[in-house]
Amino acid sequence: MNRLGKNMKRVLVAAAAAAATFAGAADVRASSFAPRHALKFDRPAEDSHAGWENESLPIGCGWFGASVFGGVASERIEFTDNTLLVGGNLDGIGRSSGRRGMGLTSAGCLRIDFPFGTADGYTRSLSLDEALAEVDFTVDGVRYTREFFASYPARVLAGRLTASKPGSLSFAVRFDTYKFDRTAEKRASGRTLDVDQRFGKFAVRHALRVLIDTDGTVTADGESLKVTGATRADVFLAGKSNYRLEPRVFLEPDPLGKLAGNPEPRPEAERLAAAAAAAGYDALKAAHIADYRALYDRVSLDLGGTDAERKRTTLELKAAYAKGEESAYLEEVLFQFGRYLLIASSRPGTMPANLQGTWACGERSPWGSGYWHNINVQMNYWPAFSCNLAECFEAYAAFHEALRPAARKIALSFLEKHVPENVPEDGESPDLWVTGCVVYPYALQGMPGGNSGPGMGGLTGKMFADWWDYTQDKAALERYIRPALNGLADFLVRTTRNYDGLNLAVLSASPEMLVNVERNVYPGAVAYQTVGCAFDQQMIAESVDDARRIGGFKGIGAMNFDPVQIGRSGQIKEYREENYYGEIGMYHHRHVSQLVGLMPGLMISPLTPAWCDAARLTLRERGDWATGWALAHRLCLWARSGSGDDAYRLYRTLIAEKTYANLWDSHPPFQIDGNFGATAGVAEMLLQSRLGEVRLLPALPRAWSRKGSFRGLRARGGYEVDCEWQDGKVVRFDVRGGAGRPKIVLPDARGCAKGPAKLRLERASMTLSWEPSPQDGAVYTVLRNTQSLPEYVTLATGLKSCLFTDKTASFPQEDYITYKVVDGSGAFAIKTFSRATRLEKQRYLNFLRSKGAVEPGAPWIPNTKAPEKSLEELE
Repeated sequence: MNRLGKNMKRVLVAAAAAAATFAGAADVRASSFAPRHALKFDRPAEDSHAGWENESLPIGCGWFGASVFGGVASERIEFTDNTLLVGGNLDGIGRSSGRRGMGLTSAGCLRIDFPFGTADGYTRSLSLDEALAEVDFTVDGVRYTREFFASYPARVLAGRLTASKPGSLSFAVRFDTYKFDRTAEKRASGRTLDVDQRFGKFAVRHALRVLIDTDGTVTADGESLKVTGATRADVFLAGKSNYRLEPRVFLEPDPLGKLAGNPEPRPEAERLAAAAAAAGYDALKAAHIADYRALYDRVSLDLGGTDAERKRTTLELKAAYAKGEESAYLEEVLFQFGRYLLIASSRPGTMPANLQGTWACGERSPWGSGYWHNINVQMNYWPAFSCNLAECFEAYAAFHEALRPAARKIALSFLEKHVPENVPEDGESPDLWVTGCVVYPYALQGMPGGNSGPGMGGLTGKMFADWWDYTQDKAALERYIRPALNGLADFLVRTTRNYDGLNLAVLSASPEMLVNVERNVYPGAVAYQTVGCAFDQQMIAESVDDARRIGGFKGIGAMNFDPVQIGRSGQIKEYREENYYGEIGMYHHRHVSQLVGLMPGLMISPLTPAWCDAARLTLRERGDWATGWALAHRLCLWARSGSGDDAYRLYRTLIAEKTYANLWDSHPPFQIDGNFGATAGVAEMLLQSRLGEVRLLPALPRAWSRKGSFRGLRARGGYEVDCEWQDGKVVRFDVRGGAGRPKIVLPDARGCAKGPAKLRLERASMTLSWEPSPQDGAVYTVLRNTQSLPEYVTLATGLKSCLFTDKTASFPQEDYITYKVVDGSGAFAIKTFSRATRLEKQRYLNFLRSKGAVEPGAPWIPNTKAPEKSLEELE
């Protein structure tokens, strides 16, 4: 063994030992280990784009992604590097419609061709516990196995192929490339296959080496390698581009100059492949499993999944689940799958996870697979901190650090255009930054103000605030968190003007909310722009608070961002000029941007009960229809509001209707943010926290209440939490780490089945009446909310009758009054009354009836027909 191999082996073995110790896992299990959580199939994925999206098995390590198809006659492994972009203009977005927009491209397909076509006893699986993809079948009495993994320590894709009969394994290896916006050169020699590609748009160069180690014979044949007479063959694939993450790639205006002078990638690809082969497959696998489990094993979830469920294929489980069958195991799998995907697509030193993680297929990914910053890329990292994977965020933190100089130019351009009086003086505000929605590894496109307001930066800021809150990482605070939070707050404050004592965003838009779409999506649909919409105001308020609290942000006095306004329907207004829900834009829009203060923000919570109730009403009006990622956001919102059964309903819908057979999220097309959002939502159902407070099982649904446990979820303050429950009650918990002992809040054991109902208000006397709770001897508490205050005022307690006269409030002094009547069991009725005249109410009803269904334009556009309402409902 040469010196390179010896050194590499020492590194890998040391990494394996250290990682195993860190994970508390002394043994690295053999491939025969039966995984607790896995995806299982009894057939290969179809060899097509649809097969990739629906059934391929994703493996990855952040350096690259690979999708295993598992074909019998021909194995296909799609290989992707997040730095490979092709085509398009810097102001365009790659769409699935076929326009030549800019977008992520696949490096190509590793093909392994075999001399047989049919097989018996076929199985294909992806172990989430060990990050191994396996294929197993029998041909003519010979058992053939394949095993693949993506090694983060070694930066290679490794595979082992075996046959149960000595000398019966033969195959050919080639690498297929695509044609658009690139050239490719392929060379086979000895036991290596080299592929060099050059991409036109940014002069990206990508080098790839395939190296085979086998007990059979290897021959080079033009652009392929052939293996004959083998019992075992190990395949190592290393790929490297000439991309270097640095401010220059975002600042350089010439696309061809962004990578100029960077080293050629060929030597590094060859070094990685040689080092992996010299270390040997077994050492490589041991290091991979230990490295992976050091992260994955931190969190476990037991909802009652059974061995019988584990034996069924994922397709069988999903089909039964869609028909209403329960599967705690499938629910556990989707949660852990999100954690698996984050580990596989975002690690320190790699590119961050994009719109499809680190996986793509074909010449150009749908949507371009960039970093969409109006909720999508942020949702990718929502589970990073609560689910104990903080290291996975470091890839985005480094990416953000590199793009911030270019983001400062965008911030200055925005202020110069929209709020010129607030442009900083020369030398002032060095950390100022904001991005537009569309970000690629090579460019930031546009600025806020099109279909998303400046508060969009706040979605990114919340990730950095959470990084500190969950980890208390002082090194991260100094290098990444404080500059990001303070620079963003500085910018956002400058986007506001004082309007009658309120500091409102001058140019404001709720993400992707369109008007003029009642009869057709296109043409005529335009983004609605205004002043001070809820999305911007909530994100500005959250960002300034985080910067003051964490970053020590100073320089401004008291400012009133007035982030939450309650309307005449009892809803949280999306727009300040809105009266009843749905007066502006699409009634059932996929975004729920007026509730970002609930998730990812913290200002709306059960600690602000009036706002929280208004948020629940808003969610019900918005409806359950949504694309995959948007359904995941609704799941998180229901969980944050404490509504476990509503959150669970959407979790079931995600699994049954919004995931493909391989559990990738369906927008459609595949978008990975839905997977990450679903995992974050489950974590929020089980554990929520504020600094100094840990809430156990805050949104536990009845379906999970019988028995369950979790281990290793994180809470704000740097805590790690375990919890076990039975019959909805916590029977054991442990809180570790952090500074000091937090307040522990246990779930409310009171039942909330049926309570008071049908609140009515006699306006002349301001007398409130309601139908009684069904239980005998019920007593009631009457609460009131006005003026968009976060809390209720208690008006009366211990009432035995179902009548109450409010002598301290009246119309038209108040625009709305929300009354809430609660009985002793905690069940309640709630209704909002407004000062609107009968004429205004009738106009609103007529407006709703006029909002017809949108003609089909795209699968992510909902039918926007508003629900029928009556005057009585508005009373």
